[in-house]
Amino acid sequence: MSIKPLLDRVVLKVEEAEEKTKSGIILSSAAQEKPQFATVVAVGPGGIVDGKEVEMYVKVGDKVIASKYAGTEVKLDGEEFTIVRQSDILATVE
Repeated sequence: MSIKPLLDRVVLKVEEAEEKTKSGIILSSAAQEKPQFATVVAVGPGGIVDGKEVEMYVKVGDKVIASKYAGTEVKLDGEEFTIVRQSDILATVE
């Protein structure tokens, strides 16, 4: 099965949360921060959203930073993805 986002939606594969601090302290799952770094897995076609033309600036494979608590988390075939609007993506990472 595959996910095909609509309009200005983007499907992200979020990186795993850090389990250790830099000093070596192991964090419980409750203490781990939600990661903001992700890889773009699928991109919608853009189009007219809220009466305005939306051009898609990200492409599959881009590494991005997304808003911390944006989007909808979904699980498909045992993998977790987050679906966000393109406007919830803050930057690309090179």
